[in-house]
Amino acid sequence: MKSDAVYRVLETELIDARRRRGGVPEVLDIGGGSGVWAVPLAVSGCSVTVVDPSPDALATLRRRAGEAGVSERVAAVQGDTDALRGAVPEGGADLVLGHGLLEYVDDVSESLRALAAAVSPGAAVSVLAANRYAAVLARALTGRVPEALRLFNDPNGRLDHPVSETVRRRFDTDSLRAVLVSVGLEVELMQGQSVISDLVPGSLLEGSHSNGDALRELEMAAAAQPPLRDIATRLHALARVPGGHAAQ
Repeated sequence: MKSDAVYRVLETELIDARRRRGGVPEVLDIGGGSGVWAVPLAVSGCSVTVVDPSPDALATLRRRAGEAGVSERVAAVQGDTDALRGAVPEGGADLVLGHGLLEYVDDVSESLRALAAAVSPGAAVSVLAANRYAAVLARALTGRVPEALRLFNDPNGRLDHPVSETVRRRFDTDSLRAVLVSVGLEVELMQGQSVISDLVPGSLLEGSHSNGDALRELEMAAAAQPPLRDIATRLHALARVPGGHAAQ
């Protein structure tokens, strides 16, 4: 899998899942229809079920899985969180992903409860969500200061009239942790993805292996370190249902 902070955490989680299950880890990816996460996880040896409402996204998933030679490890289910009951493997999933999901759903709490209900004992829910403060900073740095101000002042970190967008909400570390805790999940980890890299112009990295290597190392080091974590493009949380046992 890729070498960023999120994948590093998922790899550790799946090592423990293999030990618990004694076989192929079962992953449930909600809203990941195009296979950005599912296909690399399948390549790494997991069995992945993807639930997504978009037939076009699921078609892309099937194509990517075929190109990667892992079609037999990837199942596609058209639907939303209401479809989870029939999609969850027997005994529950070893890892449930809700990456890029909470920004768009009607009811955040209800969606999180569905994710939590899908995990097996000791398993984890992985959530990746857009960071409102990163969105503010990105717009300010590109001269879109009025938009940045509106995002900052909106409690959901959303741009409304006159700029419309499909994102319903963005999170910060406190609000993401709070909504996870509110549905009974225990947050084990809160980190950032793309803490620095989205702020660095690509022209500064072209032709410089040392810059690229240093940036990757800096990203890994900064992922869990506030205040840098708190301005990452996306926030990543790993959480469990109380009573489950975390990896030792």
